[in-house]
Amino acid sequence: MKKLAGVAVFSGMLTLLRLGAGFVIAKLVAVYAGPAGFAMVGQVQNLSTALTGIVAAPAGTGVVRYTAAHRKDGFDACAPWWKAASRWLLALLIVAIPLTCALAGVLSRYLFGDGRYAWVIVIAAIVLPFNAVNTLLASVLNGLEQYKKYIGLGFLSVFLSTGLMIFLTMTEHLMGALVAAALFTAVSGLVLLGAVLRQPWFKSRYWWGAVNARDVKGIGAYILMTATSAVCIPVSTILVRNFIAVFAGWEQAGNWHAVTRISEAYLGVITLALSTYYLPKLSSLHDAALIRREVGLTAAFVFPLGAILAFTVYILRDVVIALLFTKEFSGARELFSVQLIGDVFKIVSWVLAYPMLARGATTWFVGTEVGFSVLYVVLARLSIPVWGAQGANAAFAVTYVAYLAFLLINFRKFAFK
Repeated sequence: MKKLAGVAVFSGMLTLLRLGAGFVIAKLVAVYAGPAGFAMVGQVQNLSTALTGIVAAPAGTGVVRYTAAHRKDGFDACAPWWKAASRWLLALLIVAIPLTCALAGVLSRYLFGDGRYAWVIVIAAIVLPFNAVNTLLASVLNGLEQYKKYIGLGFLSVFLSTGLMIFLTMTEHLMGALVAAALFTAVSGLVLLGAVLRQPWFKSRYWWGAVNARDVKGIGAYILMTATSAVCIPVSTILVRNFIAVFAGWEQAGNWHAVTRISEAYLGVITLALSTYYLPKLSSLHDAALIRREVGLTAAFVFPLGAILAFTVYILRDVVIALLFTKEFSGARELFSVQLIGDVFKIVSWVLAYPMLARGATTWFVGTEVGFSVLYVVLARLSIPVWGAQGANAAFAVTYVAYLAFLLINFRKFAFK
């Protein structure tokens, strides 16, 4: 736990920087675009996340797992998995970019109720290669346990991406914010690419060449898991935000989006530590007793930390709203309590869900991601017409209570696969 705590400190510093940057960006978007514009920016962010999740699926968790498992044997032992990931990555980009551009008008009408924003979606599609590079290189650094470099480059990426977002929002207002949201991850990809050009593992022979069916299949299993997660979360968020917009208006959708962004920001302190330390650690363990011990110790660390952070955010919610947003977002104050309760259940459930990724339990992971995302959307659709945006938060909390209960009941079945 000492190493996890150390990683948590460094990742916490990075998250605090991201949180501070998010404060500035959110304030600017709130001032220049208002709650409705803020919700529109959220739509672009969720779409970009979903697209990146699909094309970068081969570059994510699978690369972390196999790199962590083989790093002690040298780069040549990791290379087959890197090559397989590169092949998958290229194939998905070839399909995703032209398809997204072709459907840009349809997507614009669905996301914004207006086809005039199709050009933003085209931009998001064109920069997908850089988004994918960001995921791939970050996964290698993570799997090699180069935590300081991984987090240090994260600092630089935040500075540059935030600078771009500030500049475009201040100069072009809503349009600039939409473009910046589409470009945000691509900037990080450029930063990582420039930083690793001279790394000993960044040589063509490790990344391109003959691959065997075993490696392709191994990465392929993670494509399904990563893409499912990357699509389910933003797509369900888009659907729920649209429900709020229809039944309560875009301003309420903006208030709800503001609260969820705050949740994402403070939970990032924990999730970055989990993805940076916990996943590679689980991937390197093969004994059931050691896995059980690691999960127990991590849960004992994460639960009180998550509860303390949630309680702190609740107490300071008025201060947070005043700092981040404008008076137009005053309605967000009433949305915190239920959302924060759901956050605590969410972060604890993630601790129990990570062994699915570490063990490659594809069926379990895909089934739970799809099943509980559908549950969330259905509950939100039933609740929002009655309680407005608060209904979305109630659906969120109930979904994660059910998810945690399901994981506790079935933990032995997927954790020791």
